Amino acid sequence: MKNNIYHYIKFLLAFFTLMIILTACGDPPTYKENQKLGKQVNYTITGIEAGAGSMEKTEDALNKYGLKKANWQIMPTSTAAMTSTLDKAVKHKQPIVVLSWQPHWMVAKYSLKFLKDPKHVYGHGESMRTIARLGFRKENPGAAKLLKQFNWTLDMAVPLMLKINDGMDTQKAINEFIETHPKQVKKWTKGVPAGKGKKVNLVYTPYDYEIAATRLVKTLLKQKGYNVTMRQLDIGVMWSSIAHGSSDATVTVELPVTNQLYAKKYQGKYDELAKNMQHAKTGLAVPKYMKDINTIDDLKNK
Repeated sequence: MKNNIYHYIKFLLAFFTLMIILTACGDPPTYKENQKLGKQVNYTITGIEAGAGSMEKTEDALNKYGLKKANWQIMPTSTAAMTSTLDKAVKHKQPIVVLSWQPHWMVAKYSLKFLKDPKHVYGHGESMRTIARLGFRKENPGAAKLLKQFNWTLDMAVPLMLKINDGMDTQKAINEFIETHPKQVKKWTKGVPAGKGKKVNLVYTPYDYEIAATRLVKTLLKQKGYNVTMRQLDIGVMWSSIAHGSSDATVTVELPVTNQLYAKKYQGKYDELAKNMQHAKTGLAVPKYMKDINTIDDLKNK
């Protein structure tokens, strides 16, 4: 308990130090290649929610790359706080290291580059998966067929997310996407029978990609006549609801790394329908103007 409090106080101190740096009066300090990066960012990686699987992986990275011994730490915040901090840093070309992932609009908007991970702490690459409760495929074959056929790319998803992030109404952006991608929609809905009001309960986690992808699938199913509801859940609750049959499906599972603990915990209690996006990725990232920082080792050595 005392150890947890100690680490929490350390995180709070790091957070407030970073805020002071970013909001200091006068011109904010820009990134300087000729100075040690650690000192410029207070040896702090800006993270997201404390319970996220990627945060645990980053703790592993700190140990495996010797960063923990060099006083580096991962600061838990929230996804919104992380992107807000990133926005301020990029605006002034300040140094910053963040826990990032794709698909997400921030990678494109802020021109980020992922740091090379030769020890493969974050895996060899990931994909977004569609999973369903056991029995769903048999009970609702039409909806299951669409979910199985739903597959898109980063080049499709990122522009959609950017529009939503820039203020366009989510449903309006989804409708526009459907109108401008008729061939893709035809592939997704090929052979899918009319739903005739059959119920489908989709669940998702509270992140930008997950919201956009789930809303898109919901709209496609509704256009085929299915009665679709969406529920936003914490990652653990989402997996549990599918494993125990209280939810039908999700298109927001990231494997084999990010959701691996849940996939192992509920092995045999869910049905994987499809990989719906390749080239997903999680790792540490910096803005491209930090040209000399290209690997995780560089955080310690540069």
